[in-house]
Amino acid sequence: MNNEFVSLTREGSSAQIHMKWEEKRNALSPGMIAALKQAFREAAKDEKVKVIVLSGTAKAFSAGADLAYLKKMQGFSPEENLKDSRHLKALFEEIYALPKLVIAQVKGPAIAGGCGLATVCDLLISTPESLFGYSEVRIGFVPAIVMTFLLRKIGESHAKRLLLTGERITGSEAYRIGLVNYLFPADRIESESKALAEKLAKQCSGEAIALTKKLMARVQDLPLSEALEVAAAANAEARAGKDCKRGVAAFLNKEKINWNE
Repeated sequence: MNNEFVSLTREGSSAQIHMKWEEKRNALSPGMIAALKQAFREAAKDEKVKVIVLSGTAKAFSAGADLAYLKKMQGFSPEENLKDSRHLKALFEEIYALPKLVIAQVKGPAIAGGCGLATVCDLLISTPESLFGYSEVRIGFVPAIVMTFLLRKIGESHAKRLLLTGERITGSEAYRIGLVNYLFPADRIESESKALAEKLAKQCSGEAIALTKKLMARVQDLPLSEALEVAAAANAEARAGKDCKRGVAAFLNKEKINWNE
């Protein structure tokens, strides 16, 4: 897949989705959102892919909404606004629920909706100098969709600071508060992202990744007893899977397993 917005390539067990709409700083226009949905769906269907790395250009990971589209939105009806909001919501929801491990590689600014896009990924890699900001409140807007995911990721205290102030923070600060998982220098971030994707694809079972993501999404909002019952059912489901049988056999035989083989 290769169009004006994104390219999708695969190497080994990892796929790279690269946003390349550089003149618009990878703004989340309807076209970009549709292209990302298509790319993630294609990567999800590829049985050889276990890890997906989402990246942007050197100028920006994603600067949020397209200014030209923001102007157009001023004339939208309530029905059109809801339809447009659901378009972005569907992308975030698909990434969050995708049965693959998704890594955001942020080099440069990730602002507003672009910051939300990075937030919904499972892991976030950044440079110390990259910028993160949920700036919606500064233009009278509400960071509504990303809020659901950000609260789960970093908790209410840090989320309130970022969402209610619109403050921009560096990758180093984002790492300190738990938004960013890995921090690498700009000249190494691509190679380190690739190495991490390859390592995880080799060390982690694809079945286990998918089931763990599904379980994490479900149990957080359940009462304890219900969450534990769901977890017990997931435990039993995992035991019946071929990956678990293979993994346990390798462990008992003191064999090192390569999940790419």
